[in-house]
Amino acid sequence: MREYDNEWIKQQLEQLREPEYQAFTSKLLPGVEHILGVRLPELRKLAKKLAKDNWKEYLEEASDDSMEEIMLQGMTLGYARGEVQEKELFLRKFIPKIDNWSVCDSCCATIKLAKEEPEEMWNFLQEYLQSEQEFEVRFALVQLLDYYVNSTYIGKVLQQIDRIQNKAYYVQMAQAWAVSICYRDFPKETEPFLKQNHLDDFTHNKALQKIVESLKVSKEEKEYIRSLKRKSK
Repeated sequence: MREYDNEWIKQQLEQLREPEYQAFTSKLLPGVEHILGVRLPELRKLAKKLAKDNWKEYLEEASDDSMEEIMLQGMTLGYARGEVQEKELFLRKFIPKIDNWSVCDSCCATIKLAKEEPEEMWNFLQEYLQSEQEFEVRFALVQLLDYYVNSTYIGKVLQQIDRIQNKAYYVQMAQAWAVSICYRDFPKETEPFLKQNHLDDFTHNKALQKIVESLKVSKEEKEYIRSLKRKSK
């Protein structure tokens, strides 16, 4: 038996919602409906409680009535104890529910399976990198930039970024973000990619912009990076 059911969760969210924060969040996420306005730290506290309860039963029966309830599912998956194999079915059920960058990125920061089982999680992510669904691809990309920009995977990460065919806006922004993280941490390995890649001009130039905005990139490097900008045709 679960200690915390959907009714209890709804009551907690109702008590924690803030009208002003709801209005603020709605502006950041145009087109996203059913936003209650609960702050992330409060959602994380709730998710940790759910993760210590019977989390599998919760996820099987979880309500999708609000953005926050969906966010809770992803965070609970992250905080619950278990390996990739144990969580795979729940991840497959959760990932298609993602419909905005906030749920995607916040849950990616919580789902840290790649730290414990990098190869298993890498293999799991491959089909999502080739998905036709915008936020399925973004989920996989944000996992890559969060956990795989390291000496073992840097080449594979750049290769995967370059292969993506999905041209949805939030995919392009994640590609650019990922490239900037690769350059920040592995400039020598990433520089050849900046000179020759298959990114469209918007994504390529956005990646350069993000690199230039980084506080960890020197002035001299930034001048060089600016020189790689593609001119609009």
